Amino acid sequence: MPSSVPSSVSEPSVPQSLATARWCAGRGWPVHPLAPGRKTPAGNCESCRAPGHTHQGCGCLPAGRWCHGFHAATLDPDRIGQWWGSSPGHGVGVACGPAGLVIIDIDAHQQQLPGRDRLLPGISISADVDLAGLANGFHTLAVLAALRGTTSPANDTTTLRVRTPSGGLHVWYRAHRSHHWRCSTGSGPGRALAWQVDVRAHGGYIVAPGTTTRAGAYTPVDEVREPALLPDWLARELERTGHLATAHVPAPRPVPPRARQAVIAAGGGRQSPLRALSKGLAEVAGCAAAPEGAAFSEKLNRAAYTAGGLVAAGHLTQNEAENILREVAEQARPGQERRYTPIIRSGLNAGSLRPLSLRSRL
Repeated sequence: MPSSVPSSVSEPSVPQSLATARWCAGRGWPVHPLAPGRKTPAGNCESCRAPGHTHQGCGCLPAGRWCHGFHAATLDPDRIGQWWGSSPGHGVGVACGPAGLVIIDIDAHQQQLPGRDRLLPGISISADVDLAGLANGFHTLAVLAALRGTTSPANDTTTLRVRTPSGGLHVWYRAHRSHHWRCSTGSGPGRALAWQVDVRAHGGYIVAPGTTTRAGAYTPVDEVREPALLPDWLARELERTGHLATAHVPAPRPVPPRARQAVIAAGGGRQSPLRALSKGLAEVAGCAAAPEGAAFSEKLNRAAYTAGGLVAAGHLTQNEAENILREVAEQARPGQERRYTPIIRSGLNAGSLRPLSLRSRL
């Protein structure tokens, strides 16, 4: 898989949108179609537009159709090939929550400055501070970073950054495993990090790099193509401004004994050389205690990525890795093979590009 955003130049027989969707899915980022030439999700069928209709229980996905925006996002290579192969004009959206991503969306709109209390929510800006020249999200985020003695995300050269057609910037980060970040709008009256700085996380999506709309292309900056881990200082700011959600988890029930046994059998014992994988497997198995809100897809993708690295290094065979992951996934989400199989496949493929040394994990 190429290290840069795929280009139809290198794959002349593959539409750019399909190559982009595959590139994203290969990194464990579920994708969904965007309307041709636009940055909004592709329209649903007439049935989906009926009053009271929601994505829950919708028949579109089982029938192979997309619906309800990021709720339709998938890692399934067959479905991706079907959707963008038949409709190459569609753009590519990435579901941030299931992908484990936090995107800092910096706008550069021509707008009148709001009140001082809304420039940096929760931070007082006294009347004697000269605001001349403060015009957009690049400026407010730079002020916030300066107050914390660090570099603005806009200038973070360690992570994937994508220039938007309107002159803004998307700064991509990987979320901390235990955190469930929420979206916000930087120009609205509610939760916000800074004026003209939006946050894309759980409950939202982002336009994939390489996508082109009528307004222009979403173009990566520099050569970095992987998101870095969300900086600690920025995580603290997001928590301070109300972006850290307490996931609704139903009353816990005991993890089924078979799930615990699957982890042990897969190498969870202390004497097994596969204990490098046991933590991730245990996290997946633990999802059996909560039918929803447990970040099952993210945890399974991480475990599969680790397993892929072990396969590439010769510590596991492909079949052994798949069997281990399927066993634990089935115990955590019985009967959901269509859901967890593409996650396993994608995570293994991505992890296989980076052989994992047991010596560095034990």
